[in-house]
Amino acid sequence: MNPTISGHWDCHAHLFGPYAKFPLAPERTYTPDEALELQYAALLERLGMAHGVLVHPSAYGTDHRLVLAALAARPQWRGVLVAQAHTALDLKALRSQGVRALRYSHRGGAGANFLGSASLDDLIAMAPALADADLHAELWTERQMLPAIADTLRALPVPVVLDHMAGFDASAGIEEPGFATLVQLLGEGHVWVKLCAYRNLLALPSSQWREAGRVFQQALTQANADQLVWGSDWPHLNVKPVPDAALLLELFHDWAGGPAVAGKILADNPQRLYA
Repeated sequence: MNPTISGHWDCHAHLFGPYAKFPLAPERTYTPDEALELQYAALLERLGMAHGVLVHPSAYGTDHRLVLAALAARPQWRGVLVAQAHTALDLKALRSQGVRALRYSHRGGAGANFLGSASLDDLIAMAPALADADLHAELWTERQMLPAIADTLRALPVPVVLDHMAGFDASAGIEEPGFATLVQLLGEGHVWVKLCAYRNLLALPSSQWREAGRVFQQALTQANADQLVWGSDWPHLNVKPVPDAALLLELFHDWAGGPAVAGKILADNPQRLYA
């Protein structure tokens, strides 16, 4: 196993189970296999990372116990919860427990928001409370949605972290209007972006991922490397065959072009965002 590299972060992972202790919500969009805390800890060790960020899955609805239990056991980890505007939460108390953000979804078409998710309207309503608690917002959306909501994101009083590189289209290129809007928002400093390219490359053979993904990560790096973080997306829900997170990390390093940029994205940036 690789020695742990102090300060390096995986900024996007999910836990599921054990279901005997942490059952899923009865109303949910998907039912995944268990993905346990010890398994994720082993992955971080294999990747040489000290820190992980657990993103509360919508399949757990309003039950945050699993993420909070993991944060209590592993104080070097951080959490992102899902909550709607009507949910009664003590945000400052959650911050003291390791929570650093709430997650919202603004998706359309066949990938519409999952049951149990929170909406962009929830984010707008909750943004002042997030700011008061020193939390940021995480938004799962696609690049084709960005032109219509760009000004909304610019006006929010909290940092907004966009998941999955906003679902870029590998066949459309970086000039596609949605991705161009992402680059613009990032360059202006209005959003952060989680570098997690593989879901946007699944239509291609894995042998083509290296060259197909390079231009998209490099466009974001050139726009604003100070507001990028990396996420493994473990346990890679609904993806078969399951990718090796070590390969995904190696691709990130290749696309980063050198240790200075890679270190900024893996250590310096997430330390500012999540510490």
